[in-house]
Amino acid sequence: MFEFFEHTADLGFRIQSPSKEQLFEEAAQALFAAICSNPELILPSVQLTLTLHESSTELLLRDWLALLLTTFESDKIIFSSFIVTFDGDQLNAIVMGEPFQPKKHGRNHEVKAITYHQLVYQENESGFLAEIIVDI
Repeated sequence: MFEFFEHTADLGFRIQSPSKEQLFEEAAQALFAAICSNPELILPSVQLTLTLHESSTELLLRDWLALLLTTFESDKIIFSSFIVTFDGDQLNAIVMGEPFQPKKHGRNHEVKAITYHQLVYQENESGFLAEIIVDI
């Protein structure tokens, strides 16, 4: 589950999840819900495999979203489906989506960057919690 929160001129995501994998998947969903107004219309016609390594899970979460944003900006592919697994400090993901079509997918915010500002990643009694602020 994710929700948005306002942060000065930026936008924040708060994600709560029972598993680390699902937290990363939900964070990706939040990113693309911030970018497009009709994320439910994104078809899984293109599939990519992504791998990242980072010793800090907090930084891995930020880098994961930055990689997705960079891929969206450079390849013009918008994603809707994410399968994340971990092998130690390495994130392995299968991401699915389709070429971005502004008329079909709509546009919410222009996300410019995933920030480090007030980045939160916590494990608690009910699972995992993260807060991420993006520059819009």
